[in-house]
Amino acid sequence: MKNALKLLRRLVVGMFLVCLLLPVLDLIILFSFTVKYAGNGSPYTMAEEVAAGLSETEGGYALAPQVQESIKKAGAWAMLIQSGTGQVVWHTEDLPAEIPLSYSASDIASLTRGYVQDYPTFPASRGGDVVVAGYPKESFWKHMYPSWDRGLIEILPPLAVAIILADIGVVILIYLVTDMKLLKSVGPIVDGIEKLSKGRTAYIRKKGLLSEIAQSVNKTSEILQAKNRDLRKKETARANWIAGVSHDIRTPLSMVMGYAAQLADSPHLSGEERKKAQVICSQSQRMKNLINDLNLASKLEYNMQPVDRESVSLVSLMRKTVVDFLNMDAEGKYPMEWLTREDVPACFVYADAALLSRAAGNLIQNSMNHNPEGCTIYVTVEQQEKTCSVTIEDDGAGVTEEKLEELNNAPHYMMCDENVIGQRHGLGLLIVRQIAQVHGGRMDIGHSAKGGFAARVELPLKD
Repeated sequence: MKNALKLLRRLVVGMFLVCLLLPVLDLIILFSFTVKYAGNGSPYTMAEEVAAGLSETEGGYALAPQVQESIKKAGAWAMLIQSGTGQVVWHTEDLPAEIPLSYSASDIASLTRGYVQDYPTFPASRGGDVVVAGYPKESFWKHMYPSWDRGLIEILPPLAVAIILADIGVVILIYLVTDMKLLKSVGPIVDGIEKLSKGRTAYIRKKGLLSEIAQSVNKTSEILQAKNRDLRKKETARANWIAGVSHDIRTPLSMVMGYAAQLADSPHLSGEERKKAQVICSQSQRMKNLINDLNLASKLEYNMQPVDRESVSLVSLMRKTVVDFLNMDAEGKYPMEWLTREDVPACFVYADAALLSRAAGNLIQNSMNHNPEGCTIYVTVEQQEKTCSVTIEDDGAGVTEEKLEELNNAPHYMMCDENVIGQRHGLGLLIVRQIAQVHGGRMDIGHSAKGGFAARVELPLKD
């Protein structure tokens, strides 16, 4: 519904922009069409210029040269009518032949309002005489009877404003009615698409202007739900298969490990045979760990692993994990340094202590596995504003850029394709990432400042 309201706001803003821009556009168009006529000047002004530029000489009358140029440029002509006799005592050379040279008082009154022989004429006074400026036919339109009721003139401005406001109101009303009908169709479709994006079922009633789109959304929802059901069945079957296989393998594997341990300690075997028995024990233990990792990864992937959350001090938990690994390193090949500052708080998080200990153990074991000749492992706990992080790094062989890219972008360990040999089989880092995600955090891997491999797990602090 938020998107529908957002769409409504945009439509309303668009409507107001239209109401504002249309008058501006109209004025621009009006100006562009009328500006070319503005250069003609006022014909009454031309008559006054003729009256001012006309001077009486011994031989008659003379017109100033600049005024003559203005008349020629306008395509007009001019004449002077003597007030007492009504005779034309002067005129320009281009006076049309059909223009009379004698006028009565009524003729003069008529030409001041309208035309002479269909030529629009405009008078000006020169002393007691009348100067007339004439223009080509159909060059001007003159209103012959300009009389208006004063009350009408006074009411025109507010009436014009009221009409404009009424027009805007009608436009807004039509716009809103049209948009509301559209929104009634768009709103459910937007809500349906939002549900689809969240993996939920969407059904839209097929009516209104966008009924065909609603039908398509419904079909899409049915297809997605069918695919989700099939996917859930496959995931459940896969998880059950992994759990069953893990359970079935444990019993014979335990027997193998037990008999191998007995053979490794048997005094009746040679040293070479006992060494082979010890290899069987170590490899069986490795297989057992892989099965446990696979089972745990499967449960975490499908939210089947119970998470027993409690308030856990990340500093204390990591210190205990480090001590446990130091006690197991009898040969001293993997010394560990605790780089956490003394002033760092306890870093309490709301989490499953066993899973977090498992994640830290996997990271430490990862450094050991990839550095068989030994390396120093560094553990750092830091607290940020809203999160707490654990960084486990080493100064060993490290990882290449290609391998780092593969670890970040390789297909999921449960995805199968034809390239079975090239798939990732080490589940340690994957389990760490899954444990971090289960607790609302994340894991980042990269190069260590010590020269080796580094992994950082960030978790939200307890509220």
